Amino acid sequence: MELTINDNTERKRFETEYERKIAFIEYIRAKNGVYLTHTEVPKSLEGKGIGSNLVKQVLQQILQEGEKVVPLCPFVASYIREHQEWKSLVAEGYNV
Repeated sequence: MELTINDNTERKRFETEYERKIAFIEYIRAKNGVYLTHTEVPKSLEGKGIGSNLVKQVLQQILQEGEKVVPLCPFVASYIREHQEWKSLVAEGYNV
């Protein structure tokens, strides 16, 4: 499943629309990286892989931007723990 991710800079979140519902990851951009603070997937979309797909694509986008990530959101941190290939993207001084 390939989702379209939009960076809603006004609301400071990465968003995707699926089945006319919005799933998102809130963020704070800082000089040492992009802090991913909260992930939200509507109840009706839970269990469909939307959250994991959203995290993966946001991490890909952050990598392409040459940034580091600070996974403050437990869901994002858990995703990185399960997918060790993303661990190198985590900003120095932070662990998952």
